[in-house]
Amino acid sequence: MPEGDSVWRTGRRLNRGLAEQVIVHSDFRVAQHATADLIGLRVLGTETHGKHLFTRFDGDVTLHTHLRMDGEWTVLGPGKRLPRRLAGDVRVVLQTAEGRQGLALRMPVVELMPSSAEKRLTERLGPDPLRHDWEPAEAVRRLGAQPTRPLAAALLDQRLLAGLGNLWVNELLFVRGHSPWTGAGDVDLTRLVALAARMLRQSIAVRGNGQVTTGDPRPGQEHWVYGRSGQPCRRCRTMVRYVQEVPGDADRRATWWCPYCQPGPGPDSTRRPIRETS
Repeated sequence: MPEGDSVWRTGRRLNRGLAEQVIVHSDFRVAQHATADLIGLRVLGTETHGKHLFTRFDGDVTLHTHLRMDGEWTVLGPGKRLPRRLAGDVRVVLQTAEGRQGLALRMPVVELMPSSAEKRLTERLGPDPLRHDWEPAEAVRRLGAQPTRPLAAALLDQRLLAGLGNLWVNELLFVRGHSPWTGAGDVDLTRLVALAARMLRQSIAVRGNGQVTTGDPRPGQEHWVYGRSGQPCRRCRTMVRYVQEVPGDADRRATWWCPYCQPGPGPDSTRRPIRETS
């Protein structure tokens, strides 16, 4: 699933291509909105909150999209066409008077709503470090409200802190030296949240791939533990370990960690069994 910084970049791309433009053709290839028509509406802009995108139009209309695992937005310039092999993936077409096209591909969540109704979604989300209304103290409060909950699970809960995905959570916990199964109340959450925000903000400030945590952007060298199961830790040479995701369990996501650099509880400290691989 794309991380919050990737979604933020998608929002910026939509703003650069569509903001302040008038829609001259729209096509919604989803059953719920098959007859929707946005012709004549002006795009006010796209804003993100965590992993959600809200593209607003005048007339109190918002297009809410969520990429989940496979969704993608692309913007084509005048005269550009999508490769034919991708034609069946299109879920939304927004064409402007300038000839630009915003295309949502394989988008699992496509929802039109009054802009005034966005709050019913955003009020369920935690603070987002990439938004202007970022409230780190509120994020710390929410995370600390469940002191025994494992850190990795708490950080991935979008209701507590919006925007972090598996990559950032695994890398963040390695850098801070915390076991993913340490209770949220057993660490300095203020420092942890501050570092999480710094990582996300640094990512969007870097041109190209900002999701580099080691400082080495070479392929295969970008991360400390994420995606590196069975490989030696870059710091201590201990084998990086991995536990698989448990489908349907939001607290059991795929996890990578170094048991030496991240001392503390392991996956076997939890009540429910989890399959472990090296």
